Amino acid sequence: MRGVFISVVFGLVLTFVSALSASAQQTEIEGTINLQFDAFKADDFAGAFEFASPNLQLLFQSPENFKRMITTGYPMVQRPAEVTYLELREFAGSMWQKVQIIDGKGYSHLLDYEMVQIDEEWRIASVRMLNAPAVSA
Repeated sequence: MRGVFISVVFGLVLTFVSALSASAQQTEIEGTINLQFDAFKADDFAGAFEFASPNLQLLFQSPENFKRMITTGYPMVQRPAEVTYLELREFAGSMWQKVQIIDGKGYSHLLDYEMVQIDEEWRIASVRMLNAPAVSA
């Protein structure tokens, strides 16, 4: 009986520690994305570029190229009116943070941020749109 009790207590402690770790991880990931949003709002594309993973930085090569991609392909992230963080999940070795953005015109956009940890800091490895814009209710 004592062995069962110890196993149950150990399982509860392990579950609690895992949940605490996942919560801290989500907070750090949301913080990284928020800091990039802040840089975009300030038209600081060089600063926003710093939150991209090294592979993404290599792909775009400069903050100017990055700015061009954002302004033409992802204008909703420049000055979002509202940001809601949805589920964080692990898939194929990466963490994916789903984010709903309401732009200045009231349109809703659902994006998926692929996050990677580099030198104990979270970086944005890619962003993909999950749906076409829709009017927010």
